[in-house]
Amino acid sequence: MLHFCNRLGTSYRALRGILDDSDPHQAAVLNDIKLRFREETFTRQSIYEVINSFPNLVRLLYVHFANIHYPRTRADKEIIQTLSVQRLSNEQLLSDEQLESVISKETNNSHERQVFQALLTFNRSVLKTNFYTPTKVALSFRLDPSFLPDAEYPTRPFGIFFVVGIEFRGFHVRFRDVARGGIRVIRSRNRENYSINQRTLFDENYNLALTQNLKNKDIPEGGAKGTILPNVDVQPRIAFEKYVDALLDLMIRGSTPGIKEPIVDLHGQEEILFLGPDEGTAEFMDWGALHARERGAPWWKSFTTGKSAATLGGVPHDVFGMTSRSVREYKLGIYKRLGLREEDVTKVQTGGPDGDLGSNEILLSKDKTIAVIDGSGVVWDLEGLDRDELVRLAKARQMVSNFDTSKLSKQGFRLLVDQRDVTLPSGELVVSGITFRNTAHRRFKADIFVPCGGRPETINGTEVQTMCDENGNSPYKYIVEGANLFITRIARVDLEKRGVILFPDASANKGGVTSSSLEVLVGLSLTDEEYIDWMCFKDNKPTDFYMGYVHDIQDIIARNAAAEFEAIWREHDETGRPRSVISTELSTALNELSEQIEGTNLYEQEHVRRAVLTQVFPKTLVNAVGLEELQRRVPNAYLRSAFAAQLAAGFVYAKGPRASHVDFYNHIAALTA
Repeated sequence: MLHFCNRLGTSYRALRGILDDSDPHQAAVLNDIKLRFREETFTRQSIYEVINSFPNLVRLLYVHFANIHYPRTRADKEIIQTLSVQRLSNEQLLSDEQLESVISKETNNSHERQVFQALLTFNRSVLKTNFYTPTKVALSFRLDPSFLPDAEYPTRPFGIFFVVGIEFRGFHVRFRDVARGGIRVIRSRNRENYSINQRTLFDENYNLALTQNLKNKDIPEGGAKGTILPNVDVQPRIAFEKYVDALLDLMIRGSTPGIKEPIVDLHGQEEILFLGPDEGTAEFMDWGALHARERGAPWWKSFTTGKSAATLGGVPHDVFGMTSRSVREYKLGIYKRLGLREEDVTKVQTGGPDGDLGSNEILLSKDKTIAVIDGSGVVWDLEGLDRDELVRLAKARQMVSNFDTSKLSKQGFRLLVDQRDVTLPSGELVVSGITFRNTAHRRFKADIFVPCGGRPETINGTEVQTMCDENGNSPYKYIVEGANLFITRIARVDLEKRGVILFPDASANKGGVTSSSLEVLVGLSLTDEEYIDWMCFKDNKPTDFYMGYVHDIQDIIARNAAAEFEAIWREHDETGRPRSVISTELSTALNELSEQIEGTNLYEQEHVRRAVLTQVFPKTLVNAVGLEELQRRVPNAYLRSAFAAQLAAGFVYAKGPRASHVDFYNHIAALTA
């Protein structure tokens, strides 16, 4: 209920139509109003009080739900009365229209009506659920996204899964039937922070999945994302395992191989989710694949990506710096275009040496890092943090709390979140270490800012005004947004208006999704025997094929990132429009063109198909199996999607989002010459 009540309503939509959201100040005001509506209109307590006050409506809505989703009662009204542990009296099976009428008559005000109308909408929106499955470890619901209001969610997802357990709650959102994205665990410091995270959980998931859909522009899969919010004292692994098992209930419908526990499936089509590593779940990918195998899923090898390299032939993003390589290409592109030496560039980064992005940002870079901000605190030195010490922490995957302070200059400092009343070398008194950490990104000044971690919307429209000096100048000249959603759309545009060269997450942070896609491709391309012999380690060492394939993935990530960087830079030079806006336009144009290509007969033209698929399949795979054999092995639907994505990406990156049909014809001619 807390997630799905439409808490904005007509007044917000009217206000949105009046204000100009292209103006940073008006957009910031609109966003603040939106957040306040969501936080204050419907609280957990107010919803509970309404539900508790109308037990009769609750009974009627439960009978309505049971009539739809209890496997044996769809045509037998009498059995409904035996579903509850405590027999209900005088139950009535009402139609949607009758229920709406009863809700309208029995409730006293619009607030109460909206709560029960939301419950009725939930009943209508559930396409399948494990609610009546006796072996479940958590409740899972597959929802039809059509209930989402356009004013809040203008791009409608393809599918939504909602999972609720004793220890957690979570979502999975995807924008295409075949889609891929990571599963993120959102930790809460305390109960107050948990309540905030709970209110924003679905919106965060939606925005992450939407960003993922923009990032997935040059691979076959669309965008998806999962979020898990454990209770304050619950270990992430417990929540992850129950979340995954509940999802599997709706995909394979059985707790043991060969046993199917019936559910009512109003969707009527097989669904397979592809899960990848994200914040807090990188270590759980092996378990996900193996548990899917135990549950009898025939697609268990593709169920998770980022699996253990040695035993399951996975390609861990953190070990090989896959996501960081795309971020780095944007940094190198800026330095090359502006004639800068990386060693002379000062940098501030969020996300510490313990994380995937943060650690590899340190290991791959050669710049002068003056500040690192992570979950444990802040370390800063204007003379530059000791590079050897940063590398030591990155290799050990330790936070800045472990930084050796003897490596700091006299003006440097390390301040941890649990410290209070600390006097810095400058003489400033810091009352709260956690408050200092949360605002540290706007305290420092450097050439480049690289967010590699942090909460979504850390920098919003209001925050930009706080960051900038009295003349409106940003503390950073360049920003490459490695962390997803760290900066809001409005804030990006505002920063660019102030002269910042900025590349958003949807462009910079796409190396990981490319790696995951190619990890699945090799699983589809090899026989079981080949996969074990070539992708799994021998004597705890990677095979030549494995390392060759990893290097191919890294090369493809760098190639795609460099091509998109050049396309954005070129389009900005020609139009003067914000690079963050151009990034979105490129993604949209590419995704639309990819869908259009799938509807043509270009794939049937052998010379075009061969030219494009040569770029789809990594060299190591082609050399080992052969292009013709690969085309026979990989499912045709996947091949067509990969063909369309590659052809669209090559064209849009080369010609830009404003290219014509003639440009496309010439591109095809050049490709097959």
